[in-house]
Amino acid sequence: MNVREYLNILHTAERLKDTPRHCTTSHGRTESVAEHSWRVSLMALLLKEEFPDADINKVVNMCLIHDLGECFTGDIPTFLKTDADRKTEYSLLQQWVNSMPAALSEGISALYSEMEAQETAEAKIYKALDKLEALIQHNESPLNTWSDNEFELNKTYAFDAVSFSDWLTELRKAILDDTIEKIAAGK
Repeated sequence: MNVREYLNILHTAERLKDTPRHCTTSHGRTESVAEHSWRVSLMALLLKEEFPDADINKVVNMCLIHDLGECFTGDIPTFLKTDADRKTEYSLLQQWVNSMPAALSEGISALYSEMEAQETAEAKIYKALDKLEALIQHNESPLNTWSDNEFELNKTYAFDAVSFSDWLTELRKAILDDTIEKIAAGK
């Protein structure tokens, strides 16, 4: 890859720094997609010892790229995102990835295929962390930034995504405890 191709990829990815997410930070500032992706990646890195049979470097890579499609469509909360939204995001992302140098395009496409299939431990870990990070962020954000539906959704969301792992299920239960405590304290 030449330096201009490299810079062009970075310039496109930079959009995520200015792409707002549905969540806010603990101080009530709207979070960017880049901030979410960074923390999901950190979460993966910190789990190396909990998942010794998984390729944590691959999980980190998945976490780093998982929301790149939002460079083109913005963030749409999971409870509002339609199949048409997913199709548009996927199409625009694929066009961009296919325009990259061949080796890079093939590697990134392979990661996306694995992530979509949700058959490997790495793909399941990434997906669980993506969902859990959103819940953790909600627990850190002021209650007045929550949508009305999130008071119930945050109690049930992502249990299916963590069911393959006792450790992640325990983490999800701890996050639920924090959610219930936050809601009770806010009343």
